[in-house]
Amino acid sequence: MKLGRLAFLFPFLALVTTFLPPALAPSAATAAPAVAAHGPQARVGTWKPRPATYGVVVEKDVQLTMSDGVVLRADVHRPAKADGTAAPGRFPVILTQNPYNKNVAGGGGDYFVERGYVWVQTDVRGTGSSAGQWDAFGDREQKDGLEVANWATSSKRTWSNGELGLWGPSYMAINQFFTAAQHPRGLKAMFPIVPAGDVYRDVVASGGQVDAGFIPLWFGLVTGAGLVPPAVNSTRPEATLTTLLQHVGGALGFQVPMLASALLGTDAGYDGPFYRKRSPLSVVDEIDVPTFVTAGQYDIFQRGTPMLFDRMQKNGVDTKLLIGPWTHAEASMGAGLEGSGINSLAEMALRWFDTHLKGMPDATLDRDVAPVTYHEIGSGKWRTMRSWLGSEVQAKTYALGSALKPVGGDTIVPLPVQGLCSRSTAQWTAGALAIPGCETDNRINDALGVSYETAPATSDLAFSGPLNADLSVSTTGTDGLISVSVEDVAPDGSVDRITGGWQTLRHRAVTASKSRTLNGQVVQPWHPFTRETEQAVRPGTIYRVPVEVFPTGAVIKKGHRLRVTVNSYDVPHLLPNVKQLVRGIAGVVTVHHTKTNPSTLVLPVRR
Repeated sequence: MKLGRLAFLFPFLALVTTFLPPALAPSAATAAPAVAAHGPQARVGTWKPRPATYGVVVEKDVQLTMSDGVVLRADVHRPAKADGTAAPGRFPVILTQNPYNKNVAGGGGDYFVERGYVWVQTDVRGTGSSAGQWDAFGDREQKDGLEVANWATSSKRTWSNGELGLWGPSYMAINQFFTAAQHPRGLKAMFPIVPAGDVYRDVVASGGQVDAGFIPLWFGLVTGAGLVPPAVNSTRPEATLTTLLQHVGGALGFQVPMLASALLGTDAGYDGPFYRKRSPLSVVDEIDVPTFVTAGQYDIFQRGTPMLFDRMQKNGVDTKLLIGPWTHAEASMGAGLEGSGINSLAEMALRWFDTHLKGMPDATLDRDVAPVTYHEIGSGKWRTMRSWLGSEVQAKTYALGSALKPVGGDTIVPLPVQGLCSRSTAQWTAGALAIPGCETDNRINDALGVSYETAPATSDLAFSGPLNADLSVSTTGTDGLISVSVEDVAPDGSVDRITGGWQTLRHRAVTASKSRTLNGQVVQPWHPFTRETEQAVRPGTIYRVPVEVFPTGAVIKKGHRLRVTVNSYDVPHLLPNVKQLVRGIAGVVTVHHTKTNPSTLVLPVRR
């Protein structure tokens, strides 16, 4: 049974599980080995992981005093002898920095310890057993990352040989970039699993509306986990109280004001220095160590993770990208890798660290694992590429009204349930909520909007990368949201939502220099989302609104149809702020597709 199904009965359990480090035991087969029907296929690797040779001994809640005097606490997992005592010698260190309370939602790294690594897991400042106030990815937390890394590789640590790797999913993937960008001593490799690239566009306010499906749950999880009394202070209640009060102060000083500001449409609702400071894409050019990046087709960071890989590859970094058929929770577990050339995420991470931390020769690594490996929606096959959005794809434009013919009318009645019965609900609750029948068939949701589709394909149409739904629209309001779903319609009429994109009308401005093009066509428009670049919307006026549709890898099989559906809400994913609600709540949106006011979909089609 899927995690999302359990969420109806156990919402907190499902939410916590979303952020647990990966289940590191090699996964059982969940899909038959795949052979690609066209183009390069993933190789079936012959590499076998080393067996466990150690036990594990843990030193709990070791105190690390930061340069400003705040005490963080770490668990140090060391290789152990058969009698349970620490094995002699120095070992490479793998570091995880956890905001979800390592005593509640920690684990997984012992797989490495059993094979000759030390695993250090800290509670980040203001969370778990660590003192201070939480300020997600802020200046002080980033500095903590450098200081913790240098502590772990210091010659004073009798168990460390000075070699360092960074590992973990989600938040623990994002902070790897901020730590690595400061070039800590001994850093040799990273293994970030589903990291964000640009937190504003990826998740906080996709298209300019506030993410109501994930962000409040995330804040609640960090706050709740931070209020679990620190076990280390069980004999010092006054210290426990001080730490808890600091965590409460962090919630009142960070989480609550941030949500309130975003919902009121003030500073937190716009992109700016606050979000850039917390976006790995702002520091990725500083990364120079081998980095294996994992992403999910239905992940909350679906947009940004491939962009991180792309930038690092262009900078000459030894890097690889794996994209699986996963939501955020599923991506942390990495199930169903059969046929990809990758045994499991745990084994791939071991292979990566063995190569780059231990210096163990691996002549078949690059043969077994391509630069880009992705699970293709529509075929279930694993495909490979040499790069992301490179010479293996070219832009192809489909015009609404001709190649994509209307299915019904062009007018969207504003219904604040649009999006609910779709895969979007599962995706943007990180896998915690999936409505039976809606995750795998979008027909009900499509009936609430307007759709355009091709004739049945006469041959397979494969595409990989970001898409651009460049639409001409008008509204009876003074703002509104355009929610676009790109879909596969099977011969039996079932509709698979492949990916989606969103754009508020007042934020339709595009920065051409930051947009991505293929053979002269824009496939990834970049919107600034600032107060200064907002543009007025007049009722009845037609505007050209490029909608960035999040990247994917898919195929429309022969006999299937490519469909584009447009709605004016995506609930529970996105919520208008107070200003947007007043301006656009009753707005009726019309999609135009004439010679004067065309609407198009631009696909990165595989050659």
